[in-house]
Amino acid sequence: MNNNIKKIAVLTSGGDAPGMNAAIRAVVRTGIFYHIEVVGVHLGYDGLIDNEMELLNVRSVANILSRGGTFLKSARSERFRTPEGRSRAFENIKNANIDALVVIGGDGSFTGADIFSQEHDLPVIGIPGTIDNDLYGTDDSIGYDTALNTIVDAVDKIRDTANSHDRLFIVEVMGKDAGFIALRSGVAVGAEAVLVPETHTYIEHLLNKLGRERRKSKSGSIVIVAEGDGYGGAYKVADAVKEKYDHLDIRVSILGHIQRGGNPSAFDRVLASRLGAGAVDALLGGRKGEMIGLVNKELVFTPFEKAVKHHKELNKQLLSLAEILAL
Repeated sequence: MNNNIKKIAVLTSGGDAPGMNAAIRAVVRTGIFYHIEVVGVHLGYDGLIDNEMELLNVRSVANILSRGGTFLKSARSERFRTPEGRSRAFENIKNANIDALVVIGGDGSFTGADIFSQEHDLPVIGIPGTIDNDLYGTDDSIGYDTALNTIVDAVDKIRDTANSHDRLFIVEVMGKDAGFIALRSGVAVGAEAVLVPETHTYIEHLLNKLGRERRKSKSGSIVIVAEGDGYGGAYKVADAVKEKYDHLDIRVSILGHIQRGGNPSAFDRVLASRLGAGAVDALLGGRKGEMIGLVNKELVFTPFEKAVKHHKELNKQLLSLAEILAL
């Protein structure tokens, strides 16, 4: 155990994800278990720059396990992208006698953490908290499972209307650069088609499917579109479909930020708890500059640079399954 670590700071950065509070709670309680002080940083990296920090205790994280969002608040910091901003943040860390940092966030957060750790030789461990689930080095990121459940619940309700009015609903879900949410939710709701950034069939494939004779007998249809599908999102997809099949009654539903909110699922609570506790153990074990993740149900560590730059591929079997079951 690294006896030089007496105080750890924890922050949440980037987009919020259900389960972040559970991860903060695990960091705090694990730190206290090892007789280490834990400081909470408000508003992400901006909080480091502006010295918005407070000492946390067991009571500080009571009753937050089931709450969505992040009670420490989150932000995307432009100032932290500059050497001046990072230097100011490090000065505040030194003045507060903080020995190590835990960052909960996604690829942008870890890019900043990697640079910060190298510039100032500060031990930093990252916890993947993003509903996109696009980070290399973990099977699941905190918030992904909850977001999927939110989408499934919403689309199940939309399908009731689709069937009642013989409508085609084009539902847009989050995923600017990755289709993990779209693909898995599409299988879960029985979508007739799923459009994701990683494939290049896009609109042609969808139009061919809708043009098949047997589609005319279906009472209602659901198409799931990732916001970064490559064609321009749900409204542009709807325009293309309407142009070719003007007899179809088409509606568009953008689920938007509802996907980020809500109480975390049991899976996300357990995942966040394991990763939060594991991050503290990692720092005490001398690890730094890495993201902690869960692969095949085991804790693993991936260097920040690899976690961010390596491409995490969609499950090809799941892609095939989505196609087969959409018949």
